[in-house]
Amino acid sequence: MEDAALVTLFFERNEEALVLAEKQYGAYCFTIAKNILNSDPDAEECVNDVWLRAWNAIPPARPAVLSSFLGKIARNLAIDRCRKKQAEKRAGGEYALSLEELNECTGGIGMATEDAERMELGAKISAFLRGEPTEARKIFVCRYFYCDSVKDIAARFGISEAKVKSALFRTRGRLKTYLEKEGIPVS
Repeated sequence: MEDAALVTLFFERNEEALVLAEKQYGAYCFTIAKNILNSDPDAEECVNDVWLRAWNAIPPARPAVLSSFLGKIARNLAIDRCRKKQAEKRAGGEYALSLEELNECTGGIGMATEDAERMELGAKISAFLRGEPTEARKIFVCRYFYCDSVKDIAARFGISEAKVKSALFRTRGRLKTYLEKEGIPVS
């Protein structure tokens, strides 16, 4: 079913929208949550919460790309759950590793508590990525948005893990330089 038709079902408050969304995007949302949480049961709980969040958000939201909308919900729920777990005890997983890597070039701003600071940083990173070569941009997004492992990224792009690590290292270096030029203090 096309996204527009599925969104229409949500707007009509037709519960079939949830069944169809889960069938079409459940595995996608699970993968995102699993990459962040590194736990099947936690990822399954997040995915279950995705459908409730989507039900409550649509309407008024009318996402043009439902997969991105649901993926973002899954990602945010998984990050919230991961933060809670880390507060209870230090959790590992790809999310923690990717944050450590990204902190090298953002100086920890990514963990800023002020929404305005996070939004400004996000806008600067987006602007930076628009100027990056396609492959570097896709590798960066896979690692730092979807929290994919280096191994999974290498398999997806048909390149070596060493090339992925090198591309990420270079992109983080260019990002750090870009942020400094834009007046964002990094350490």
